[in-house]
Amino acid sequence: MTRDHPIDQILGDPDAGNKWVFRNKFDGHGTVTRNKARLVAHGYRQEEGIDYDETFAPVSRLEAIRLFLAYAVYNDFKVYQMDVKSVFLNGKLNEEVYVEQPPGKIKDHIILVQIYVDDIIFGSTNPSLCTRFTERMKKTYKMSMMDELTYFLGLQIKQTDKGTFINQGMYVKDMLKKFDLTQTSAMNTPMAPPLTLNKDPTGKPVNVTAYRGMINSLLCLTASRPDIMYSTCLCAHYQSEPKESHLIVVKRIFRYLQGTPNLGLWNPKDSRFDLTGYSDSDFAGCKLDRKSTTRGCQLLGGKLVSWTSKKENSVSTSTDEAEYVATGSCYSQVLRMRNQLLDYDLQLSKIPIYCDSTLVPSL
Repeated sequence: MTRDHPIDQILGDPDAGNKWVFRNKFDGHGTVTRNKARLVAHGYRQEEGIDYDETFAPVSRLEAIRLFLAYAVYNDFKVYQMDVKSVFLNGKLNEEVYVEQPPGKIKDHIILVQIYVDDIIFGSTNPSLCTRFTERMKKTYKMSMMDELTYFLGLQIKQTDKGTFINQGMYVKDMLKKFDLTQTSAMNTPMAPPLTLNKDPTGKPVNVTAYRGMINSLLCLTASRPDIMYSTCLCAHYQSEPKESHLIVVKRIFRYLQGTPNLGLWNPKDSRFDLTGYSDSDFAGCKLDRKSTTRGCQLLGGKLVSWTSKKENSVSTSTDEAEYVATGSCYSQVLRMRNQLLDYDLQLSKIPIYCDSTLVPSL
């Protein structure tokens, strides 16, 4: 996670809104590792066909990264990271370029690489393949960082002999300091029962910008904290007109984080690697529009890889319909994960899926 210290200077055409943004990039210990400068433009001032044609940034989903780390633990190999100094192409291409993903398999070994813009993580069941990959990248590109993976996209990652631990403890401390909540008393749960909120039309309004900033920070934290997923998403429904009653609930989540700053995901090394999905739904749980909330999670053995808490798009007319929608969402996520595991040369069949603790027909 980068901490921004913007020192902006307008350049070029004022209508385009170009500006320099300067940043300091920190590692997992809070030490400055790089000074970054980027020229950015206000995209909302551009028009398709006039100012730009296409944009593309190669990124991995966070759940794909968690799956990658779980697979590395299961196969007992280290994951490394590297950083490309310049990810942008500095020349014009006069011909069409086609890119095909290489097979990545050599005899009984495999090397896996995932990219998030200019950040790369990789690992292999054969350490020599990592060495060869590193040397090849050094010869082809200018690399600014190569080391064992410890900090990636705001996730603090600790690889040990017994497994891998993923958390965002440093980010939690920065959040509490940013919103001046470091001296609050800790709570044992993120939300008090009943686990519902209402619009509170007669309640006292609060600062919208501050409320949205707190919600956005909490949403970033859900990358490694599924325990605050439901309460954060519930509070996010009231960002347009937040009231004091909503802010009290948000601050309770922060007070819960005050007492549990270093909680995270533990991927044990000695667990199995079978994929299992779970889903559930609360029928007409939202007091505003009577929509249900879909909840679900997917595990690879004892490793939690993916989870969700999302209000359904339409109103369900029965409990069965709400559960059916939740199960369909779980099926979709399991299929996506199974397809990624095919890239790892793993073919899973008869994946069990549980709806409200009841086994449903497997994939």
